[in-house]
Amino acid sequence: MLDPQVEEAAREKLVSETKSAIEANGSLKHEDNWGIREMAYEIDRKSEADYRLFRFDGERELLGTLDHSLKIADGVLRFRIFRVDPDAPVLPAPPATAVVMAPTGDDDERRGRGRYRDE
Repeated sequence: MLDPQVEEAAREKLVSETKSAIEANGSLKHEDNWGIREMAYEIDRKSEADYRLFRFDGERELLGTLDHSLKIADGVLRFRIFRVDPDAPVLPAPPATAVVMAPTGDDDERRGRGRYRDE
Protein backbone atom coordinates (compact mmCIF):
# COMPACT_ATOMS: atom_id res chain seq x y z
CA MET A 1 0.00 0.00 0.00
CA LEU A 2 1.65 3.16 -1.23
CA ASP A 3 1.01 6.73 -0.12
CA PRO A 4 -1.12 8.36 -2.85
CA GLN A 5 0.18 11.80 -1.82
CA VAL A 6 3.64 10.83 -3.08
CA GLU A 7 4.14 11.80 -6.73
CA GLU A 8 3.10 9.11 -9.19
CA ALA A 9 6.61 9.01 -10.71
CA ALA A 10 8.10 8.22 -7.28
CA ARG A 11 5.49 5.49 -6.66
CA GLU A 12 6.19 3.94 -10.07
CA LYS A 13 9.93 4.04 -9.35
CA LEU A 14 9.34 2.16 -6.09
CA VAL A 15 7.22 -0.42 -7.92
CA SER A 16 9.91 -0.80 -10.58
CA GLU A 17 12.65 -1.29 -7.96
CA THR A 18 10.54 -3.90 -6.18
CA LYS A 19 9.90 -5.77 -9.42
CA SER A 20 13.62 -5.66 -10.25
CA ALA A 21 14.51 -7.11 -6.83
CA ILE A 22 11.98 -9.90 -7.30
CA GLU A 23 13.14 -10.71 -10.83
CA ALA A 24 16.82 -10.65 -9.83
CA ASN A 25 16.37 -13.18 -7.02
CA GLY A 26 13.19 -15.03 -7.97
CA SER A 27 10.43 -15.04 -10.54
CA LEU A 28 7.47 -12.68 -10.78
CA LYS A 29 4.31 -14.71 -11.45
CA HIS A 30 1.66 -11.99 -11.37
CA GLU A 31 1.43 -8.24 -10.87
CA ASP A 32 -1.70 -6.20 -10.32
CA ASN A 33 -2.38 -2.50 -9.83
CA TRP A 34 -5.62 -2.07 -7.87
CA GLY A 35 -5.31 1.71 -7.95
CA ILE A 36 -6.10 4.23 -5.25
CA ARG A 37 -8.71 2.85 -2.89
CA GLU A 38 -10.18 3.83 0.44
CA MET A 39 -8.67 1.92 3.36
CA ALA A 40 -10.68 0.28 6.14
CA TYR A 41 -8.94 2.52 8.66
CA GLU A 42 -6.51 5.43 8.54
CA ILE A 43 -2.75 4.98 8.58
CA ASP A 44 -0.71 8.09 9.42
CA ARG A 45 -3.87 10.20 9.01
CA LYS A 46 -4.38 8.95 5.45
CA SER A 47 -7.63 7.30 4.41
CA GLU A 48 -6.57 6.12 0.92
CA ALA A 49 -3.72 4.06 -0.48
CA ASP A 50 -2.38 3.02 -3.88
CA TYR A 51 -2.73 -0.78 -3.74
CA ARG A 52 -0.18 -2.96 -5.60
CA LEU A 53 -0.03 -6.76 -5.60
CA PHE A 54 2.90 -8.99 -6.56
CA ARG A 55 2.81 -12.78 -6.66
CA PHE A 56 6.25 -14.32 -6.94
CA ASP A 57 8.49 -17.28 -6.21
CA GLY A 58 11.75 -16.75 -4.39
CA GLU A 59 14.15 -17.95 -1.75
CA ARG A 60 14.24 -16.79 1.87
CA GLU A 61 16.99 -14.24 1.06
CA LEU A 62 14.59 -12.44 -1.30
CA LEU A 63 12.04 -12.16 1.49
CA GLY A 64 14.63 -10.56 3.77
CA THR A 65 15.70 -8.14 1.05
CA LEU A 66 12.11 -7.08 0.29
CA ASP A 67 11.24 -6.79 3.97
CA HIS A 68 14.21 -4.51 4.62
CA SER A 69 13.82 -2.32 1.54
CA LEU A 70 10.05 -1.82 1.93
CA LYS A 71 10.39 -0.98 5.65
CA ILE A 72 12.74 1.91 4.93
CA ALA A 73 11.24 3.12 1.62
CA ASP A 74 9.55 6.50 1.65
CA GLY A 75 6.00 6.26 0.37
CA VAL A 76 5.16 2.77 1.65
CA LEU A 77 2.26 2.93 4.09
CA ARG A 78 2.00 -0.81 4.74
CA PHE A 79 3.10 -4.07 3.15
CA ARG A 80 2.61 -7.77 3.77
CA ILE A 81 4.59 -10.74 2.52
CA PHE A 82 2.94 -14.11 2.96
CA ARG A 83 3.15 -17.62 1.59
CA VAL A 84 0.49 -18.68 -0.91
CA ASP A 85 -0.14 -22.18 -2.24
CA PRO A 86 1.37 -22.21 -5.75
CA ASP A 87 -1.77 -23.92 -7.08
CA ALA A 88 -4.12 -21.30 -5.62
CA PRO A 89 -5.83 -19.16 -8.27
CA VAL A 90 -4.79 -15.55 -8.69
CA LEU A 91 -7.41 -13.29 -7.20
CA PRO A 92 -9.06 -10.78 -9.51
CA ALA A 93 -8.96 -7.12 -8.64
CA PRO A 94 -11.63 -6.21 -6.08
CA PRO A 95 -14.71 -4.42 -7.34
CA ALA A 96 -14.72 -0.65 -7.48
CA THR A 97 -15.64 0.91 -4.17
CA ALA A 98 -19.12 2.33 -3.87
CA VAL A 99 -19.54 6.06 -3.53
CA VAL A 100 -21.13 6.93 -0.21
CA MET A 101 -23.86 9.48 -0.76
CA ALA A 102 -25.41 11.83 1.75
CA PRO A 103 -28.80 10.69 3.04
CA THR A 104 -31.84 12.13 1.32
CA GLY A 105 -35.13 13.15 2.87
CA ASP A 106 -36.49 9.67 2.08
CA ASP A 107 -33.85 8.12 4.33
CA ASP A 108 -34.80 10.48 7.13
CA GLU A 109 -38.48 9.55 6.82
CA ARG A 110 -37.69 5.83 7.02
CA ARG A 111 -35.74 6.47 10.20
CA GLY A 112 -38.66 8.35 11.74
CA ARG A 113 -37.10 11.78 11.34
CA GLY A 114 -39.31 13.03 8.54
CA ARG A 115 -41.55 16.07 8.56
CA TYR A 116 -44.51 14.18 10.01
CA ARG A 117 -44.01 12.61 13.40
CA ASP A 118 -46.84 11.72 15.72
CA GLU A 119 -45.14 11.83 19.07
